[in-house]
Amino acid sequence: MNDSDPTAAYLEAWRLTPEAQTVSTRTGEVTFVRTDDGRAAVLKIALVPEEQRGNALMDWWDSTASAHSLAQLGPAVLLERACGPGSLLAIARDDDDAATRVLAETARHLHVAPDRTVQLVPLRKWFADLLEASDQRYADARAIALRLLDDPVDEVVLHGDVHHENVLDFGAAGAPVWKAIDPKALVGESGFDYANLLCNPYETFEANHEHERLERRIGVVASVTGYTTERLRDWHTVWHALSEIWGGAA
Repeated sequence: MNDSDPTAAYLEAWRLTPEAQTVSTRTGEVTFVRTDDGRAAVLKIALVPEEQRGNALMDWWDSTASAHSLAQLGPAVLLERACGPGSLLAIARDDDDAATRVLAETARHLHVAPDRTVQLVPLRKWFADLLEASDQRYADARAIALRLLDDPVDEVVLHGDVHHENVLDFGAAGAPVWKAIDPKALVGESGFDYANLLCNPYETFEANHEHERLERRIGVVASVTGYTTERLRDWHTVWHALSEIWGGAA
């Protein structure tokens, strides 16, 4: 592979035709392409370990709820491209319950037992910044996180970033097929993924006085997953605290 231009090297190796300019960020490179048999696809090249784990997980998942991997080698993965017209952001504006239900169902189907062939980050490590926080504002959230992490109800592969723009429509017009992209590749209790979807696409519901919408979403997720509303609230509390710390509020 050409280290100076990894995208060009993979385009040649996998006989791909670019359909748009490569988008480069600190974490990776993304190019919309066509395969040699005409399939719409996305070439993702990871430049940091987190994205590399995510690419490997996309290839490992054998799920109708994740974008299908067409090839994977080193830091690169070739994924089917979402070409359907559906948007969960748009659906949420008119029918938030329906969008929440899609997100919860997608996450539920992704939650399979892990194995040693895929590298995953344990939730306890993911929560290190909260567990080690000295700020007393986070004392209650830290205690709840320890209780959840010490006594999980299950241990599954987690997406880690389930929200309205990471679950896309891969179906034809009029027949949406919802699949996830861009996982963080975690392992732990499934409740973490459900907590993440509760407050998106808004940064926090508290700041927008959206308690009623949050409670309604908790009810929808509970009905889809069988989780108790109390445990979902606990996961929301610790997810919110961790997000706040990462956002620099601590």
